[in-house]
Amino acid sequence: MKANMHEAKSKLSQLAERAAKGERVVIAKAGEPYVELVPCRSSARPAFGWLKDQIEVSPDFDSDAVSSELINPFEGKE
Repeated sequence: MKANMHEAKSKLSQLAERAAKGERVVIAKAGEPYVELVPCRSSARPAFGWLKDQIEVSPDFDSDAVSSELINPFEGKE
């Protein structure tokens, strides 16, 4: 949706609602695109432990054999 500056001043809450729902809202000044309304991203972080019991770590994840197998290619070794 494209709205001019005057319309945006009088209908800001409706335009913001449309942007929050995913619609592209562009505000024009003198007929040219000037700004775009975009929804804020949530800064909430998942609670610590939210993946508990969903990830399995191999008992040998830190063994020398596994470490060498993963690190050596990065260091140019075979």
